[in-house]
Amino acid sequence: MGGAAALEKLVPVLLAFGAGVLLARRKTVPSEASKAFADYAFLFAVPCYLFGNIYASDLAALFDWRAIGGYAASAAVAVLCVALGAVAYGIREPRAIALRVMAGVQVNTAYFAVPVFITVFGTAAPIFPVLLFQVCVLSLVVIAIMELGRAGAGAAGPGTRLARAVRASLVTPLVLACNAGIAFNLLSVHLPKVVLDGAAFVGDSASPVALFALGLHLGGTGLGLRDTTREELALIAVKCLGFPLLAWLVCGALFGVRGDWLAYLVLIAAMPTPQNLFIFAQRYDVGVGLSAAVVIKSSVVSILLLPLWLQAVVS
Repeated sequence: MGGAAALEKLVPVLLAFGAGVLLARRKTVPSEASKAFADYAFLFAVPCYLFGNIYASDLAALFDWRAIGGYAASAAVAVLCVALGAVAYGIREPRAIALRVMAGVQVNTAYFAVPVFITVFGTAAPIFPVLLFQVCVLSLVVIAIMELGRAGAGAAGPGTRLARAVRASLVTPLVLACNAGIAFNLLSVHLPKVVLDGAAFVGDSASPVALFALGLHLGGTGLGLRDTTREELALIAVKCLGFPLLAWLVCGALFGVRGDWLAYLVLIAAMPTPQNLFIFAQRYDVGVGLSAAVVIKSSVVSILLLPLWLQAVVS
């Protein structure tokens, strides 16, 4: 029952994505416009969403450090497995490996997990510590690697390039928004309601715009299940089966996480690859087709597996 209700919450997701596919197929909106929509989401809408929600959260009540430590350890093991798997598959370019790590380990928290958690648990609060970990750790590393390998970066020495990459990752709107939300929250800085309302208004557009951009791209390039590659299948299997099982094992057996928090972490790990993968791929021009396919196909698989995960972890 919880699973069915959660699926109903995802109807707007299918609507936004389907509109992009339809308009691109009919050439009403050119598929090339997906880059502009993706940049809007990456540079403005998603940061507004993150800042407003983190600023308004009760940070002290959100953090169970044993649970978060268990999830971080699970993610570290998954990152290592995906990276080694990519190298074994013959991939050597650091940006390509980083993209695949993001595809297999990062989860769609804000736009997929939130409706599921609200439906099943009545709150989405447990998601925010994982979201912070993703943005402030995993995304930071991925962005640094992407910036380091960006076109034109080879003109300077390795040290300069690394410093530039780290600096660029730290000043990315996504990271700045999270850090600002945490700082303003901890310092109890009062922000006018009009500012928070404005951030919420823009932030609410992040999910549909990102999904619309993804739909435009796939509507222009096409996506067929028969064309699914072994690499896509492997990444989807890691994301939808391997990572949640690993989280269950590491968090439960090694870190002693029990009860609601174990259910939270396993369900979060079972969420699909985030739209941000496609946004990153668009922005840094690496693996765009792969990222689009994994985002959509992992979402389909996650929807199909969601009732099973709910039955397994929710008593």
